[in-house]
Amino acid sequence: MNKFIIAAFLVIFSYSHLYSATKVNPIIDGDPDAKIHLIVFESLTCGHCANFHNNIYPELKKNFVEKGLVKIEFRNFPLDMAALNASKIAHCNNDGNSKILHFLFKNQKKWVKGNTIDELNSHLKKIIENSNFGLNFEKCINNKYVEDHILEDRVEGVKKFKIEATPTLIINNKKFDKPLNYKNLKKTLEKMI
Repeated sequence: MNKFIIAAFLVIFSYSHLYSATKVNPIIDGDPDAKIHLIVFESLTCGHCANFHNNIYPELKKNFVEKGLVKIEFRNFPLDMAALNASKIAHCNNDGNSKILHFLFKNQKKWVKGNTIDELNSHLKKIIENSNFGLNFEKCINNKYVEDHILEDRVEGVKKFKIEATPTLIINNKKFDKPLNYKNLKKTLEKMI
C-alpha cells in the first residue's frame, strides 16, 4: 500500500510540475504558422545576446518576422542568478510579448553591474520601477511557476540541442553553426524560403 501511495504521489507531482510550467507563455514574435521557426537560446546577462537583440534582431524582424516568413521564439538559458531573475521579469506578465525582454537587453549595461546578486537585483529593480511596465519586482522574481519554465528551457536546450553557449540559434530544429551576424543569418534564411 505504501508503494502505491508513493508511486501515486510521484505521478501527481510529475504532472503538476508539467502543468505549472505550461502556465507560462513562451516569448514569441511572428506568425505562428511561419515556414521557418527560429529559436534563440539566450542569457540576459550575456553581452553577445544583447548584441543580437540590439543589432541583428531589428533587421531580422523587419525583413523576415514582419513579413510572416519567420517565427522567432526566445528561450531562456540563464548563465547566472542575475540572468535568471531578469528572465523572470521578462516572463512576469505572462503574455508572451517580447517588449520587456528587448527592454532588458537594450538597458543591459544599466543593470548588469555590481559584485553581488543583491547589487544586481537592486539595479534591475530600479530600471523596472522606472519603466512603464507596471510590474511588481518582488512578485516577479519570487514566481516559482516562471522559474520552473525558465529552468526547463535551459534543461531542454542542453538535452535536445546540446547548447553550451549563448546566444545559440536553432533554425527548424538545426543549430545555426556560422558566425552570428545578420549577413550569415540572412543567407541561411533566404535559402529556406
